[in-house]
Amino acid sequence: MKGPIFSIGYGNRNIEDFLNLLSRFEIQILIDTRSSPYSRFRPDYRKQALQAHLTQAGIQYLFMGDTLGGRPSDPACYTDGKVDYHKLKQQPFYQAGIHHLRQMWAEGIRLCLMCAEAKPQECHRSRLLGETLAATGIEVVHIDEAGLPQTHIQVIARMDGQEQPRLFE
Repeated sequence: MKGPIFSIGYGNRNIEDFLNLLSRFEIQILIDTRSSPYSRFRPDYRKQALQAHLTQAGIQYLFMGDTLGGRPSDPACYTDGKVDYHKLKQQPFYQAGIHHLRQMWAEGIRLCLMCAEAKPQECHRSRLLGETLAATGIEVVHIDEAGLPQTHIQVIARMDGQEQPRLFE
């Protein structure tokens, strides 16, 4: 049985706490799903710096914001100037990104999708990626702003304002 695909946002976490969480969940590859892998106020999370920190921690870095990012450059993904997830899900580049995730997951690699927002219900990691993966039968576990794992169903409940008990306290 394959494990879940994890998701995490760095939010206000310092890089040491972030790396400790990844280690705690035995993440092998961190997949950066930020459309633009740059952080003006958090230099440790800029692409090159983050990659160096991860390498030092024995975790691989993979940028996939070009296929799985929440702000694609393709105008076909927008309605009235806002990202339309339904349209985005139909794009060949997005489908290719999901296919790549599924292949790595099928090989038993422990993956974690990363973006900036620490609260999973406020990020495309759950609203777009988690929904797509869960619909294909892959378990998705979101590491929340407190560093605790939550099932995708729990995060959906948070989105709907129906907070559910956390997976672990």
